[in-house]
Amino acid sequence: MSLNLRPLGDRLIVEPIEQEDTTASGIILPETAKEKPQQGKVLAAGPGRRDDDGKRIEMDVQEGDTVLYAKYAGTEVKLDDTKYLIFKETDVLAIVE
Repeated sequence: MSLNLRPLGDRLIVEPIEQEDTTASGIILPETAKEKPQQGKVLAAGPGRRDDDGKRIEMDVQEGDTVLYAKYAGTEVKLDDTKYLIFKETDVLAIVE
């Protein structure tokens, strides 16, 4: 897959991981009842932000990481019928290991 986006600074491009359509008991959830996803896979990461002296600060999150992020974080972008989120590294709550 070729992604035609390159994040700048301390921004990430994340593909949200959608939750299941069916509960453990077999109930099918309609689209309106689903929670907004809070987990996704990092597809691209920027080089990191700069400090006051102009030195680059490396990011803790890397391409390929699965991350948890704030519920309403980021900006949603749709390319080729696929949803992506672009947000800053500070919106990442944790890296799933």
